Amino acid sequence: MSMVKAHVSTHELVAGRYRPLDVLHRETNRTCWYGEDVSTERPCLLTEIGLPASTDEETALRTAAGVVRMSKTMRVVSPGRIASVVDAVVEEGALWTVTEPVDGILLGELLAQQGTFDHVQAARVGLELLEVLEAAHGEGITHGELSPGQVFVRDRGAVIVTGFGLAGATLAPRLSAPSYASPEQARDERIGPAADLWALGAILYTLVEGRPPFRDRDRPAATLKGVDRLPLRAPVRAGPLTQIVQGLLRKNSRERLTRWAVRDALVKVLSEEADAAPPQEPRPRLRGLPGVAPGRGSRLLIAGTALAVVTVAAAVLTVTKALPGTDSATTGEAPAPSASASAPAPAPPSPSVSPSPSPSTSTSTPGNRTDETSSPPAPTTPGSASATAGTGLPPGYREYRSPEGFSLALPKGWKPLDTSRQEDLAYRVTFGAAGDPRTLAVTYSKAVGSDAVAVWRDDVEPGLEDHPGYERLGDIRATTYQGREAADMQWIEQVDGTRVRTFGRGFLIGGGRGYSLRWTTPAADWNDDANQQALDTFLSTFRVPSD
Repeated sequence: MSMVKAHVSTHELVAGRYRPLDVLHRETNRTCWYGEDVSTERPCLLTEIGLPASTDEETALRTAAGVVRMSKTMRVVSPGRIASVVDAVVEEGALWTVTEPVDGILLGELLAQQGTFDHVQAARVGLELLEVLEAAHGEGITHGELSPGQVFVRDRGAVIVTGFGLAGATLAPRLSAPSYASPEQARDERIGPAADLWALGAILYTLVEGRPPFRDRDRPAATLKGVDRLPLRAPVRAGPLTQIVQGLLRKNSRERLTRWAVRDALVKVLSEEADAAPPQEPRPRLRGLPGVAPGRGSRLLIAGTALAVVTVAAAVLTVTKALPGTDSATTGEAPAPSASASAPAPAPPSPSVSPSPSPSTSTSTPGNRTDETSSPPAPTTPGSASATAGTGLPPGYREYRSPEGFSLALPKGWKPLDTSRQEDLAYRVTFGAAGDPRTLAVTYSKAVGSDAVAVWRDDVEPGLEDHPGYERLGDIRATTYQGREAADMQWIEQVDGTRVRTFGRGFLIGGGRGYSLRWTTPAADWNDDANQQALDTFLSTFRVPSD
């Protein structure tokens, strides 16, 4: 795969309007410049990305338009965290993006200036990046080009991310910074959120080790080959981040840590650091990082992160109500609400999940999130709810173990309202509480096939189209869930005269079998904090039974 690099002097204008002035940062096939818009005399950031030589004009123009469009979408999904792309043009074999100035420094440049990060600094940056990725993945968006050259760090506030919209824009497996590409990108395979988690692991590795896990070579194709085939050089400076980094940098995308496990582990690293050290003045090299003080500052960052995660999870969970492979009737759907959804619950406490084990010691069963370790829950009898003090659940939630074998955390007072079965092929259990208009339906089927998107599209939606007021919201989106192939769908319908909104997530567990979670609330209450927290809790605690 050959790339074309445009060589622009500071005296030449891009698209007759934008003047590159000083190089801010370079990566393989990518250069970021300080620049100006000569038509308005306003400063801007210009990023030059070499396109494959085989890219035709139509594809290049479509790529440019897609970058601008994706920037607008991400600004809505993750406000204040995305660098605003105001223009994108193609000139002399390169894509140029024009971004509003950011009050911060590129992470790659900060690394070059100060050298390696300690594990606390790296964990803070990693947690900030994870929040942006969670917001994107909740909307079915994969970044696919994440690298230190796509991340700005500000003196105060959250990190700023750019580069959304490049992945899959051309036939190239990776347009910029190929040393941060995932193995599936290197093999030019279809990518999903797991590719972003690999990139997050590669960034954490670079921050603590001072070099990427796979070095840049003379040609992007050679770099990608190394990513795919060479073994990972074990990190030696990562300290408590070692298991997180190794868990993210697993060649098999299904074996990588889930974003839930990564978040828990990073929060644990920061919370332990906050408890271990009193507040102190930061060392000079901490300047330019969010939450600079390793004592009280990190504790404040953790609190802010927990609140942000609740908001992010609401977007993730906006799609769960369909039963893959069974009758699509909404058994046990929400009745007309007699009262609004319950008041917002407080943000969950810092999770107590430990960093995941290294590849040599990890185990994965169908009933657990891949590579996640936690203390086993107290024994409960099937079909009963038990208090979960000390397990990291939000206040007011209890673990529920069903007679069918699955488990999850439910709000206090919730119980099965209805259970329907289709012989021994499928079942659906609908949960709720008296006077609460919200419901959660858990469905299992032995005949969902091997395409999670097709289940929603071909098996579920045709039946939903007969429901009063049915309207699908957005596309059916392929994603991953607990390391498994999954798909999300979201829709509106009328139930007993009330407009309700449902998020459905279906995922495959092998052998043609699959589960789905459908979360339904009155549409007017969808964005309530309590509803967002409930959806987050359901998704993060649901466990399938062991085979």
